[in-house]
Amino acid sequence: MESILERTEQLQRICSFIEQVGIPITEGSINDQTFLPGIEIVNGGLVYNNEKLLYPGDLLHEAGHIALVPAAFRHKISGNMKDLDFSTDGEEIGVLLWTYAACLHIGLPPKVVFHPDGYKGQSDWLIEQFTSGQYIGLPLLQWMQLCNRGDKAPGFPVMQKWLMD
Repeated sequence: MESILERTEQLQRICSFIEQVGIPITEGSINDQTFLPGIEIVNGGLVYNNEKLLYPGDLLHEAGHIALVPAAFRHKISGNMKDLDFSTDGEEIGVLLWTYAACLHIGLPPKVVFHPDGYKGQSDWLIEQFTSGQYIGLPLLQWMQLCNRGDKAPGFPVMQKWLMD
């Protein structure tokens, strides 16, 4: 169980990172019915309510969804990503790996995002795959030109950019 201080530090690091990569994020009031408690996607940005937010790492996951949408459409995203025409299961795989790279980049352990209450009970398996170099979804991130292809340095988990053009 994490302390309030650990949670506050995680939230601060995550929000700072999300803002630095160019995704608007604000604390505010949100609808009660959201896909992840305490988080709402609004016009291509994130609004969160710290009192309702169960896991700070969920913000990174939702930021990953926004990041993998082409820039021309990003501002149109609101609500649940699963309800949007351009959201696919393949994109979800890319989001998982984007989120893993983001954790490493900001110095948080993967368990901050891949917590036991998420990912249909597969959190430990995902962490095991990613930490052993089995990067499910890597071809998608390479195709999106977010990270290098093949053995060109620096390789994944270093990202060349965080948002799709």
